[in-house]
Amino acid sequence: MARAPNCNAVSSISSPSHRPQPLTASQQGTDANVGSAQGSQGASITSVITTLVPVIAFAAVWAVLFLFLRKKFPRNYQPRTFLGSLRENERSPKMPNGLFNWVGEFWRISDTYVLNHHSLDGYLFLRLLKIATVICLVGCLIMMPVLFPINATGGGGKSGFDLLTMANVTNNYFKLFAHAGCAVIFFSFVVFMITRESIYFINLRQAYLMSPYYASRLSSRTVLYTSVPADYMNETKLRRMLGPAVRRVWPVSDVKELEDLVEDRDKAAMKLEGAEVKLITTANGARIKAAKKGGRENSDQAHIADSEQGSLAGRYLKPKQRPTHRLKPLIGKKVDTIDWCRGELNRLNPKIDEHQAVHRRHEATLGNSVFVEFQTLSDAQAAYQSLTHHHVLHMAPRYTGMVPDDVIWGNLKIKWWERIIRQIVCITFVVVLVIFWSVPVAFVGAISHVDKLTCLIPAFNFIYNLPEQLLGLITGLLPVVLLAVLMALLPIILRLAAKLSGAPTHSAVEYTVQNYYFAFQVVQVFLVATLGSAASSSVQTIIKNPGSVTSLLANNLPTASTFYLSYFILQGLGVMSGVLVGLVGLIIFLVLGKLLDKTPRKMYNRWIKLAGMGWGTVFPVFTNLLVIAICYAAIAPLVLLFAAIGLYLFYFAYRYNLLFVTNATLDTKGAVYPRALQQVFVGLYIAEVCLIGLFAISSGASVGALGPLIIMIIFLIFTALYHLSLNAALGPHLAFLPKSIDAEERRLLAQDRGEPVTDGYDEGIRSKEGNSSGTNGHAAPFVQHKKPNMFTKFLRPDIYTDYETMRQLVPKDIAIEYDEFTENHAFYNPAITSERPLLWIPRDPVGISRQEVRDTEKVNPITDEGAFLDEKNKVTWDSPQGRPPIYQEKVYY
Repeated sequence: MARAPNCNAVSSISSPSHRPQPLTASQQGTDANVGSAQGSQGASITSVITTLVPVIAFAAVWAVLFLFLRKKFPRNYQPRTFLGSLRENERSPKMPNGLFNWVGEFWRISDTYVLNHHSLDGYLFLRLLKIATVICLVGCLIMMPVLFPINATGGGGKSGFDLLTMANVTNNYFKLFAHAGCAVIFFSFVVFMITRESIYFINLRQAYLMSPYYASRLSSRTVLYTSVPADYMNETKLRRMLGPAVRRVWPVSDVKELEDLVEDRDKAAMKLEGAEVKLITTANGARIKAAKKGGRENSDQAHIADSEQGSLAGRYLKPKQRPTHRLKPLIGKKVDTIDWCRGELNRLNPKIDEHQAVHRRHEATLGNSVFVEFQTLSDAQAAYQSLTHHHVLHMAPRYTGMVPDDVIWGNLKIKWWERIIRQIVCITFVVVLVIFWSVPVAFVGAISHVDKLTCLIPAFNFIYNLPEQLLGLITGLLPVVLLAVLMALLPIILRLAAKLSGAPTHSAVEYTVQNYYFAFQVVQVFLVATLGSAASSSVQTIIKNPGSVTSLLANNLPTASTFYLSYFILQGLGVMSGVLVGLVGLIIFLVLGKLLDKTPRKMYNRWIKLAGMGWGTVFPVFTNLLVIAICYAAIAPLVLLFAAIGLYLFYFAYRYNLLFVTNATLDTKGAVYPRALQQVFVGLYIAEVCLIGLFAISSGASVGALGPLIIMIIFLIFTALYHLSLNAALGPHLAFLPKSIDAEERRLLAQDRGEPVTDGYDEGIRSKEGNSSGTNGHAAPFVQHKKPNMFTKFLRPDIYTDYETMRQLVPKDIAIEYDEFTENHAFYNPAITSERPLLWIPRDPVGISRQEVRDTEKVNPITDEGAFLDEKNKVTWDSPQGRPPIYQEKVYY
C-alpha cells in the first residue's frame, strides 16, 4: 500500500515563498504539449543525435518489416493492383515482387497517375508535400549561406545548434538587416508559390471538371438548393423559375417512417443470412462428425427432400440446435431465428414498396431542399452562380458536384435560421475546445503524478489504498492509453461538430474540419509547445495586454528551435514507417477477419474494403509542419533543412499508399488544396510578427535593430494587402467555372474530333496567332507553346500550365453513361430506392443450402452461388479477385 504524500511539504518545496512561482518542468509535464519545445533550450548536437539514433533504428526495423510484409500480404500492401471491385482504369500497375526491384518501377510512375486513377484530392495532396519540400529547400539556399556566418559570429556565447540561430546575435544589431533582408526574400518566394499554385489549381480544376469524364456525370449537372420556401417546393414552379434547361427535379421528402422500415428490413435480412449460414455450417459439421464416427453416410449429390419430408437440416440437427434469439435482451420470448426473420421480411417488404411508391410520386410530406438536374454542365453552373431567391438566405446556400452517397440527408431539412444558430454554436464550441484542449490533456497527464493530483483533489486519496502493482499500472499505463484515446477522439469530435453545423455532404464536413483541425494544430501542436504555457493562460495574458503577443512569441521561438530539428525527423521517419507498414490494419484484417467474419458477405466486404483518407484531418497536419518551418526560417535556418527531409519522407510514404493501398472514399474536387495554400499565410503572419517582436526587443538595446523592425512592419502590411487582393482576384475562379472555358472546351473537343468550327471563335484564335491553316472550315490543330526552360515554366504558370496544357493531364475520351432507372432515381433518398437485399449463403455438399434458398426466396432474394463449405466445414467464397453474386457495379454519379 502506497503512502499519501505530505501536501504541505510538496507545497513548501515547490513554492518556498508565498508568491506565485513559474511552473517547473515536472509540473509542466502534466500536459504533453505544454512547453515541450522549451526543454531543448541549450541542447547540444550530441543530444539531438542521441534523439535521432533510436528513431532511425526504429524506422530501419519497420522498413525491413515493410519489405517482407509487402511480399507476403499483397492484399494489404498492393490491393489496388488486382482487386476485382476496382475497374481496370482505377487499378495501379503491378510491381515486381522482389525486396528491392519494385523501387525503380515505383519511381517511374508519374504522380499524374494518381490524378487519373485515384482522385484529384490525392494528386493535390502529393503536390502539397512536394511544394512544401521545395519551399524549404529554396529557403535553405536563401538563408543558410548568409545567416549561418552571421549567427555563428554573433557573440552571444551559444553552443551547439543554438550557435546557428538568431539568439546568438548580440554583438552588433546592424547584422539583423541580413535577417530582415533574407526574410523578405524568402517570404516573397512563399507568397509567389502560393499564388503560383493557386493559378495551377484553378487551371487544373477547370480542365478536370470540364473534361467529358466529369462533365458527363449527373453530379456535375445537378444543383442542390437548400432552405427552399414551401411555395417553391413545387416542380412546376421551379421549372418556370429556373427555365427550360431543367431536366429533372428531386424534391427532398420526409422519409423518417420509411427509413425506419428499411432499417428494420435490412436488419432482419442480415440476421436471416447469418442464421442460414449458421444452420448450414452446424448441420454440415454434424454430418461430418457422424461420418467420422461410422454413422450414416450421405452422398454429396443427395437430393433435396420434399417439403412433406421436412427440413433436410433436421436429419442432422435437433430442433433446439437450430439458430434462435430472444425478441428482447434476456427477458424476451425465444424464437426460431429463421422462421421469425422470414415472417418479418414478409411483413415489411409490402409496406416498404407502398411507401416508396408514394415518395416517388412526390405525394409525401416535402422538406425544404431540392435537387435539380440541368441539361448541361454549363446550364448547371449558370444556375449555381445565380442569385435564385429575392429573400435573404432563401434557396441558399447552393451546392453542386455532390454524389448521392456523399449527401447527409438528415441535414437537408434544416431551416435557414436553424443553420445560422447551429454554425454559431459549433464555431464557439470549437474555439473553446482548441483553446482549452490542454485542460483534459493536463488532467490525463496528472494521473502519472499522483502526489500532486491528490493534493489538488483530496477525494482521490483512496488511490493510496490500492495495491502497489495496481497503482503502478494506473500511473504508468493508464495515462498513455487515455491520452491516445483522447487524441483519437478529437477528429471524431470535430467531424461531429461540422456535421451538426449543417454541412449537407460529407465532403463539406471535411472542408469545414480542415479549418477546425488546422486551428488546433497551430495552437496546440505549435504555439503551446513553443510558448511553454497552456493556450488558455496565454489567451488571458494577451487579453490583458494585447501587445504582449509579439514578446511572448519572440522570447520563446528562438529557444525552441533545436526541439524542432528532432521533431521533423522524428515525424518523418516515425510516421512514415507507421504509414507504410500499417501493422494495426494488418492485424485487424487477419485476426478480426477470422474471429468475426462467419458469412460470405462479411468475408467479401472485408476483402474489398480499402482504407480512405480523411482529408480534413490529413492536410492540416502537413500544412502546420510547413507553417513551423516558415516561422523558423529566419530565426533558425537549419530547421528548414530538417523540415525538407521530413516532408519528403512523408511524400514517399503517402505516394506509395495512394498508388497501391488506399481508396478515394471522399471527393472534394480538390477544394482542400487552395484552402491549405491559404493556411500557409498563417505561417507568414506568425513569422513576421515574431520577427517584429525580436527586432523590437533588440531595438531597445541598439538603434541598429530599428531598420529591420521598420522593414518587417512594412512587409507585414504588404503581406496582408496582397493576401486580400489575391483572395478577391482568385476567389470566384476557385468556386465557379467560367463561360469562356466552356466555349474553349467545346472548341477543343471539336478540334480533337476534326469537326468544322462555324462560330468564328476558332478563326479569331488563328488570326491572333498568325495561323493560316484550316481554311477548309476545320479547326486548326492544337498550338503547342514554345518549349520553355525550367525557370520560365516555373515563373509563368499562367502561360505554361494554362487550361489547354492542364487538359492534357485529364482523361478526355471517357464519358459516363447511365441506365434509365439510375437517371430517374439518382437523387432520391436511399430509403426510397432501397431494394430487397440479396442474401448470400454457402453451398454445402448435401443440399441444405439449396433447400433454404427454395424456402427463403418466397419472401426475399437469396443465392448460394459463389460460396461453399470446404472439407473442413469452413466458409469459402470463390475467386477473391472476381465478382460474387452480391457485387454491385459502382455508379459514377
